[in-house]
Amino acid sequence: MNIKKALIFGFFTAFLILGVVTMKRALPEAKEERIYTAIKVYSPYVVEKKVGGLNIIDKRNGEKESPSSKEIFHRLDELDKKWAKEHLRVENNEIIIIGENNQSVARIFIETEKERAFVKRFYGI
Repeated sequence: MNIKKALIFGFFTAFLILGVVTMKRALPEAKEERIYTAIKVYSPYVVEKKVGGLNIIDKRNGEKESPSSKEIFHRLDELDKKWAKEHLRVENNEIIIIGENNQSVARIFIETEKERAFVKRFYGI
């Protein structure tokens, strides 16, 4: 009887651990809310809800991408990081958003060291 109980407990624990690990992988990367939302306004990528799931749309050319539900936020982060490499600059305590024609579109002030660390870690700039 003890072996049966141990097996049931072992399977239950294994499925519980696998579920937690899978959920952690599906979660998008943590973001500094104030900076991310301020930059997101200028990002050309938006998420569109549809009956069958979610799409990522590039506002510049209308191109649509339909990654799986598990991958959509990871893919959106990848696209935002790629866009940021070309369109974001950090000077002193400001993030400068560069438009398509190399003109400065906006400036966002970096208030804390935590925000600066987020910009460096997430966007790589």
